[in-house]
Amino acid sequence: MATRPMSNSEVRPPLRVALVQFKPTKADVSANVESIQRTITSHANSTDLIVFPEASLSGYFLEGGVAESAVTTEELIGLMGSPPDRSPDVVIGFYERWRRRLYNSAVYLEAREGSWKARHVHRKIFLPTYGVFDEARFVEPGTDIQAFETRFGRIGMLICEDMWHSLPAAILALGGAELLVVPSASLARDFSPTGGRSRNLERWEQITSGAALEHGIFVIVAQLVGSEGGKLFFGGSIAVGPDGSFLARGPLLEEAVTLASLDAGSINRSRMASPLLANLEQMLPHLQRSLESTRPHAVLEDSHAPLETETQEMVGEGLVGEGPVPDKDLGIIHAAELNLDLDLVEKTLIEFIRDEVRRRRGFKRVVVGVSGGVDSAVSLALACKALGPENVYGFRLPYRTSSQESLEHAALILDMTQAQAQTIEISDPIDLYVKEYEPEISPLRKGNLMARLRSIILFDQSAKLDALPLGTGNKSERLLGYFTWHADDSPPINPLGDLFKTQVWALAQHLGIPEVIIEKPATADLVKGVTDEDEIGVSYHAADPILFGLVSGYSVEELVKGGFKEDEVELVSKRLQTTHWKRELPTVAVLSSSAIGEFYLRPVDY
Repeated sequence: MATRPMSNSEVRPPLRVALVQFKPTKADVSANVESIQRTITSHANSTDLIVFPEASLSGYFLEGGVAESAVTTEELIGLMGSPPDRSPDVVIGFYERWRRRLYNSAVYLEAREGSWKARHVHRKIFLPTYGVFDEARFVEPGTDIQAFETRFGRIGMLICEDMWHSLPAAILALGGAELLVVPSASLARDFSPTGGRSRNLERWEQITSGAALEHGIFVIVAQLVGSEGGKLFFGGSIAVGPDGSFLARGPLLEEAVTLASLDAGSINRSRMASPLLANLEQMLPHLQRSLESTRPHAVLEDSHAPLETETQEMVGEGLVGEGPVPDKDLGIIHAAELNLDLDLVEKTLIEFIRDEVRRRRGFKRVVVGVSGGVDSAVSLALACKALGPENVYGFRLPYRTSSQESLEHAALILDMTQAQAQTIEISDPIDLYVKEYEPEISPLRKGNLMARLRSIILFDQSAKLDALPLGTGNKSERLLGYFTWHADDSPPINPLGDLFKTQVWALAQHLGIPEVIIEKPATADLVKGVTDEDEIGVSYHAADPILFGLVSGYSVEELVKGGFKEDEVELVSKRLQTTHWKRELPTVAVLSSSAIGEFYLRPVDY
């Protein structure tokens, strides 16, 4: 048997790629370009291709500030200056100004004859506009996907959500791309207690591995990292081989450069073992005809054309069968959904505090009101881990009717964490106001008065200490409206605001908070002997799964059918629906087309 000559792909040396997890300085294009230049220079002799994440020049969440940070490709090349000797090729995600419009783009730059040349620009097609995302409001969608030639072979680029749709990757593979490069800015969310990664990162691994295996190509994803106004980019960059295996993974929550070696010979081996791309190419003409005959769902609804055959029947909206509704114990399901990967949550919240306090806002210290309850204990412990106890100031702010137990528990957690401790009595100013002006004040008003005075003192101490106030309120209280407006909710950053009360208890146990603090009945300690459950009318253990169901889109009726007590569901739903105003900034009459927060939009960390 004659020996088969080696193909060009088999003799090519492996492609050395570097995936950069990057924390851009918000809206400072020049500073970010300088950081990019330093990274390129430091890897000039050891890599062939360096990939930076989506929106590397400015940060992702810019809102109306996109126009201020957008640059043309030519301007970006000008800012980049001259490439270093033996420079790798570079992919950079940025907000682009092109033909007088704004795009979320990625550019592939080659170092050629002492200068940078743009080989290809991809403009993001799928713009997420749901949840925390509002991208389509500020940039235009791209309309074109093309593979392109480079000195290393044929490559395709997508940006973040483009990859979550199967068709773009297929188009690039059919166009001959052997490598998909994906700059991304994926938010961490849903910390289930399996896998050591957030669910969206698990989904990224499924998507990239599936696309790589289906088409016999390499897929590399460079992720943004850090906190932008409390929205956490998780990192976890990945490189996947054509057999779907993971060649490299970046760390979580850290700036890092992750290296991977891509051996082109593995493409041949993978395509021989699984010739799915060849099958797709063979059937493409038939699939194209089917695609051209496909009409959008809205067109089908509005069509009045006669039925094509006598056997066709009109079907109502949605999938409807005739079987019984299966019994579901939604209480158990939702309680299970509240379980967290506590190691990952701890690491994430520590990074959140460190990033938001020091990097984004320029402070070294924080002040925390320490009540003796579990929420303030957890916030204090996390702050000490993030910033060091020497930079955390814990204030006990008792009124004369505050329980001795609360004072003792506050002292216990301050001693445990070694935070800087101080006690300021609020009794005299409260009593003077009440005696002089409001002798008939109700217990509720007096409790709110205490809460607001505590907030005033914390903000004054923060000014004295050049420190940032750190919040302690949890998600359950926020959703139930069980807090004093412009008091408990006033600190500018809050690590616990997206954790239900039951999750805070679990995190407290994980952090080693003393059991006496965790196990005691939750109370605001504003009215002597009154607990949270007394005032809310339902326990947190009962309320949290109901709240989870409501914010997940279940109706009151569905939750009752799912096994929750009707009176508790009605109570929790009413509190949720009647307290939206407490979770918003003051309502301003909109009189212009530049109203702050409506038309003039800038993120909190801009």
